Amino acid sequence: MSASHPLLPALLVSRIVLIMRGLRPDEAIAMAKVLVDEGAAFIEVPLNSPNAMDTIHILSDHFRGSGIHVGAGTVLKAEDVSRLHDIGCEYIISPNTSVPVIQKTKELGMLSMPGFKTPTEAFTAIDAGADCLKIFPAGLPSDIKIMSAVITLPVFAVGGVSTANLRDYLKVCAGAGVGSSVYKAGISSEALREAVRSLFSIINS
Repeated sequence: MSASHPLLPALLVSRIVLIMRGLRPDEAIAMAKVLVDEGAAFIEVPLNSPNAMDTIHILSDHFRGSGIHVGAGTVLKAEDVSRLHDIGCEYIISPNTSVPVIQKTKELGMLSMPGFKTPTEAFTAIDAGADCLKIFPAGLPSDIKIMSAVITLPVFAVGGVSTANLRDYLKVCAGAGVGSSVYKAGISSEALREAVRSLFSIINS
């Protein structure tokens, strides 16, 4: 197992990855700034968003060196990892446990957060060199607590996490990925600001 990524401590302090599925390149900076103004430090653009590579490139260039970290989600292929590295992406998040994706991510010096649902998948990801893990869909906090007794890496809960249950997940997880309960394609900047402000009020309380 390789050493963890230097970005991991900042991720564990932040505890939240904001998932912007459906974000378009033309609105990327303006919408991301709303998140950043309210406290976000980790922004994920899933690859099944329109022109996702362009959006990630725009955000990576804009926030480079600022302490705001841009990553890609729904990464399923190792060749996409290479393209993402070339446009400045800092971390790779997947919904599944793909050893080639994990290995390419680590080979290129990016943080790896693969998805898992079972202990077998978790240990496959750990053996492949993952830095942290994403349990997807998140399921019950009680189940995560049971698995955390044997899983040695930090676990982020993703899928079904919202302001209504975030506190419960943060009691048993290192952090969480939050998507549609905060950001939806087409949301206004005012509505986004209200949603992300509510989210961070829970984290900071």
